Amino acid sequence: MSEFSESEKEILLKHFSNVDDSVFAVVTPRQVDRGALMSRYSRTDKSMRKIFLDEFLQNENRGEEFYNKVLLEYGDDSVAELGEAQIAIEGLSNIAVKKIEDRRIGLSYLEKSSRYVAWDKKINGEYKFFKDSDIMSSKYADQYLESCNLDFDVYSRNIQPMIAYIQEKEPIGDQKFKNSSGEEVLFSQLKNEEDVKSATRIYNATVKAKALDILRGILPASTLTNVGITGNGRAFEYLLTILYSSNLKEERELAEKIHRELDTTIKSFVKRSDDKHGKLLQSYLVELKDAAGALGKNHLRGRKSKDFLVEIVESEYEKRAEDKVISALLYEQSTGMSYGEILSQVKKMNTVTRKKITKTFSSLRTNRRQRPPRGFEMTDYTFDLLTNFGMFRDFHRHRVLTLERQLLTTNHGFSIPEEILSFGIRKDFEDCMYKSKEVFDLLGKKTPEQAQYVVNFAYKYHYFMKLNLREAVHLIELRTVPQGHPDYRKVAQEMFKSIKKVHPNLSQIIKYVDLKNYNLERLESEKRIEEKRKRLR
Repeated sequence: MSEFSESEKEILLKHFSNVDDSVFAVVTPRQVDRGALMSRYSRTDKSMRKIFLDEFLQNENRGEEFYNKVLLEYGDDSVAELGEAQIAIEGLSNIAVKKIEDRRIGLSYLEKSSRYVAWDKKINGEYKFFKDSDIMSSKYADQYLESCNLDFDVYSRNIQPMIAYIQEKEPIGDQKFKNSSGEEVLFSQLKNEEDVKSATRIYNATVKAKALDILRGILPASTLTNVGITGNGRAFEYLLTILYSSNLKEERELAEKIHRELDTTIKSFVKRSDDKHGKLLQSYLVELKDAAGALGKNHLRGRKSKDFLVEIVESEYEKRAEDKVISALLYEQSTGMSYGEILSQVKKMNTVTRKKITKTFSSLRTNRRQRPPRGFEMTDYTFDLLTNFGMFRDFHRHRVLTLERQLLTTNHGFSIPEEILSFGIRKDFEDCMYKSKEVFDLLGKKTPEQAQYVVNFAYKYHYFMKLNLREAVHLIELRTVPQGHPDYRKVAQEMFKSIKKVHPNLSQIIKYVDLKNYNLERLESEKRIEEKRKRLR
């Protein structure tokens, strides 16, 4: 017999996906009620649907009351994760979007791509880049505008010529595409009109992405972008605190706007971000930054950085790493044995046995989407990187690692794509870089954070990453796929070579690294996308 009457079932079906099954979706419209139901659920032996009928149905403020009591009075932070929201932000700089995306846990992002979308459009006769009020009120405002406008002029006027150059260098006639029979043939051998249209679409998308990849280094960090954020209340609350404590006016104003919009959806979950507790946390974050800056000046002696790309600066001795990884791999299925006992026995294994165990787990992987087991998280690597800022933006998306970065600067030089040289626009490219450096040096004396806005994507950038072997497998295999940007493919390849050098046996688990180079990186990927389109028609 059902727990609910027919009239109760009718009511419940407006708030839950079903009334009889033990698995159901909570579809009640108010986000605050969904979260409160989930949290209240853990504090009673009633079923969730019974809680709704007894406590929420007659009191439309029950969700708000619950959160005010639990979250604000008791400080139970975990319940703030039960409220979720989606926020879209348009027209923010590449400085601000990186600050937002520094938050690793509880938030997911989708950002406008520099590979598929060109930044050559104007609004009311002006290119889309951020004009910081501190800069615009300074005596360097004209130089700042001149530098950014030069970047966009050079970038915009070279898009179509660069596309034509790539088409000439890698003509469509030299590429192979599938015909109606599923065979890969040269473009000239395609007979079916639809096959020709499909191949042309694939080729054009590939060439455009290649052209934009080559030219993106010219863009300044002030370039305006869009980002969509999905996340829980707890993560949004901390994001707001970070932005409120920023030295950049843009980021503080973004905090106010994001907060305003979250108040329309999950107000109860982000109340503390700018109250007394939030302001204390903001002060703490400012003090942390100031303390690190002062200590660095007192105890570190600055010197010109050596020029490098990737450097492994910390890893364990191979035997110690193997001991821990193998012990963790065998732990789950070794019922009755402690980790210490397993580790003790693994330490006595000979080299042949160790290699056999590692090879077993490697051989079980048949594609890169099959993640290695958690045992491979037992050893870590720290990489120091000096790459261009445009490339950093791609690596920045990886969450399961520790990443620390410095402020953008023009002091480490810039990288020039080979195609810029062969295409013959080296002077234009370097003019942009030198103008940016001139303005950066003027702004950086008093406002180093604001000076970042003028730095081009091509300028080199210091950051380090600490990651375990399991995450290294994911990052390296993903970032060396053929369709990847050449810059980050090279970095990921060097990371693999470094790991292989220090851990030749364990590195076998990085089974799907691609060490080749490609001329039209996205061609095969665009072919697969086109095949999916055909199946959906």
